[in-house]
Amino acid sequence: MASEPPKKPIKLSCRGVWKLFGNDPHRFLAEKNNAPEDSDLVHAGMIAAVRDATLEIPEGEIFIVMGLSGSGKSTLVRCMSRLIEPTAGEVLFEGLDLLKASPKELIDIRRHKMGMVFQHFALLPHMTVLGNVAFPLEVQGVDRKTREARAGEMIDLVGLGGREHYYPRELSGGQQQRVGIARSLAVEPDIWFLDEPFSALDPLIRREMQDEFLRLQKMLKKTIVFITHDFDEAIRLADHIAIMKDGAIIQIGTPEQLVMKPATDYVAEFTRGISRAKVLTAKAVMEAAQAVEFSGRVQGNTRLEELGGVILHADKPFAVTDEDDVVIGQLSRDAVLEILVGTQGAS
Repeated sequence: MASEPPKKPIKLSCRGVWKLFGNDPHRFLAEKNNAPEDSDLVHAGMIAAVRDATLEIPEGEIFIVMGLSGSGKSTLVRCMSRLIEPTAGEVLFEGLDLLKASPKELIDIRRHKMGMVFQHFALLPHMTVLGNVAFPLEVQGVDRKTREARAGEMIDLVGLGGREHYYPRELSGGQQQRVGIARSLAVEPDIWFLDEPFSALDPLIRREMQDEFLRLQKMLKKTIVFITHDFDEAIRLADHIAIMKDGAIIQIGTPEQLVMKPATDYVAEFTRGISRAKVLTAKAVMEAAQAVEFSGRVQGNTRLEELGGVILHADKPFAVTDEDDVVIGQLSRDAVLEILVGTQGAS
């Protein structure tokens, strides 16, 4: 079996990030050495929207932050881009502490290196699709011919070619969200923030947008921070997931780790009822490649629920491959059957 791939460089990290609301929160945290107890917060009348958050986001990964309403996930992500000022901690983007960046540096980073998509599409109603997508480039001062050419490329990329001159009111909800995605990509961001971008959509359109999102990521390989409260959406999209509760990060892991090895009862409850076949990938249950002949090939990140019907009727194992189609292991019928039977028995 091939050796483990080298670790990806870290694109964005948070170290001990706090966001408090109350009277003089900076002084309060300093007096408590950035480690207040819950009782200290209550006594001082402080609300801790984010509590001592530490995480690392590797380059090219989809990192999902999730939790129930009020868990602090949106506040944390806004702290990452300094749309909200953290009370304490470090936010390192490509090695630069954003909390020490000058206003000019921060504006330049947001305009040229960050893309953002929010739940509410916030399209400009008086502008066409082309105008909306080109708008961030207009803010940058890019000339009209160049920005409209770039906008046209992004419109095609998200499947809206031919609708360049439509206005937002002439588009469906899913199409409007595609415009928002195209607009955020127009600046060719190094990191892409998405705050519950699909939650306002109908279930069928939401599924289509998830498919579209995965297609785009396969092509663009962006570093993505994605907020959701939907665990099914998270396990479908994420490389890693951070689960938050009451402003604190409870556990960070792959979808498989969160379901199979929950760190707390809260995480276990959060993931309860999720089929293991829906979460586990071929790579997670593969064995060392030993067979001379295979029934077929599957990518390591393919979920078992997508493979069950094919593999269960095969008389030889399947080769498991990486993104470059290099064989990294094999998947047997018995291994898949054990997961599927175990899942059914537990439900």
